[in-house]
Amino acid sequence: MLNTEFLLTSLVVVLIPGTGVIYTISTGLTQHWKASIAAAFGCTAGILPHLTASILGLSAILHMSARVFQVLKYVGVLYLLYLAWTMWRDKSAFRFDSKRNKNNAFQIAFKGIMINLLNPKLTIFFFAFLPQFISAEAASTTSQMIGLSAVFMAMTFVVFVLYGIFASSVGSYLMKSSQVIKYVQRSFAAIFAFMAVKLAFSEQ
Repeated sequence: MLNTEFLLTSLVVVLIPGTGVIYTISTGLTQHWKASIAAAFGCTAGILPHLTASILGLSAILHMSARVFQVLKYVGVLYLLYLAWTMWRDKSAFRFDSKRNKNNAFQIAFKGIMINLLNPKLTIFFFAFLPQFISAEAASTTSQMIGLSAVFMAMTFVVFVLYGIFASSVGSYLMKSSQVIKYVQRSFAAIFAFMAVKLAFSEQ
């Protein structure tokens, strides 16, 4: 049975702006609300491997192997820097037109998956987070962790979708000025670059 503490803690964790939230919001601002849903789906799917690894105990191996952790971390750093660079350089990224709104939903979701998939700290986080809410009276610890993971993913998807739809609803008003477009575009690029640097210098 789910407890209130788990739900509230999970909600706080999901609401805190991270790379997934930033990506979903930027997609909502620049494209149709349907695109933001694809982004939310991708970001949610990107945490599934980390949850699975936590349930199977693979995060303990990842935590012990500093070399594996560092490799995955720097791949993630490079990917975030790549997103920042392309967003900074792409002059059409923040323009509302019929072509831009027809971006492939699969491509949008794939970017979201990669953003969270290439962050090894998520595995460590879930490995430390989920066990705190496991009941000692549970018949199956694994089943309970799977249930908690499913609830966390559902909550993540719903919150991200709300972020994206809200961003999409205000995007058409914010993007009428070319100066605003340039400012927003470079702001998101800077945020991705900052998160890449933060990940690069974070401790295991």
